[in-house]
Amino acid sequence: MSTAATSLAPGQMSWMFFYATLIHFPYEEERMKIHVSLLIGLSAGVFGGLVGLGGGVVMIPLMVGLGRLGQHQAHGTSLVALVFTGISGAVTYALKGAVDVAASLLLAVTAVATARAGAHYAHALPEWRLKRSFGVFLIAISLLLLSRPYLSGLFNPFTGWGKVVVLLITGIFTGFLSGMMGIGGGTIMVPSMVLLTGLSQYTAQGSSLLSMVPAGTVGAFTHWRLGNVNSSLLPGLVPGIFIGTYLGGSLALLLPEGALRVIFALVLIWTGMRYVRARHPEEPKEAMQGSGI
Repeated sequence: MSTAATSLAPGQMSWMFFYATLIHFPYEEERMKIHVSLLIGLSAGVFGGLVGLGGGVVMIPLMVGLGRLGQHQAHGTSLVALVFTGISGAVTYALKGAVDVAASLLLAVTAVATARAGAHYAHALPEWRLKRSFGVFLIAISLLLLSRPYLSGLFNPFTGWGKVVVLLITGIFTGFLSGMMGIGGGTIMVPSMVLLTGLSQYTAQGSSLLSMVPAGTVGAFTHWRLGNVNSSLLPGLVPGIFIGTYLGGSLALLLPEGALRVIFALVLIWTGMRYVRARHPEEPKEAMQGSGI
């Protein structure tokens, strides 16, 4: 030990240790939290901009795994961040002429009305059930999108008032699932617009990002009031999302449409399988392994 250290009285050393613990350690912890949330925001932004989603399907697993949030809080925090994803992504796609504003507004009208109900329903679900529901939902949407080339001949895109009705109904389901699952709703909107209204993959993705802003805002506010939002992650999440969404949206316009669809579906299937494995608190691990889940 150095001479300077040995010259300090025991009481002085105790106060120095207390000061270091009070000032240095919380600062390091806070800085680490910002770095982690920035990484989560970048990852979600790139993926969301690339495939026309809010990025919640990436953000939620990362917030649970890296951010150590509970499932309910991850869904609520994700939905707050997704509002910024929608703004950034919509601007990126709009600059390339890949946004149908009328379609976005029709989707948003009914989505806003059901987003609050979805958030309340999610809050009432046990965490394990919410995880499994999220996983099944992702897998079902992924399979639908992968089968799109084989289904295209079976669907005649709606036009006129038929198209308006399809978009309004899609908004109803999208708003509820957005509030419940903590996602922007692109997993419902994009396949519906591509299969039933005849929009291209690019335009459907850009339009879904724009429509998720008002619906996501309502759902996010509801989660906030229910205490399902961790605001300490937002200073890192929001800048990461803005940067990542711009990069992902720019990259999307350079890739073939089929490649976008496959990337989108495969990532969702992988994520969904992980969530389907969520274990009931009273269910032994051996039972889960024996069932092959």
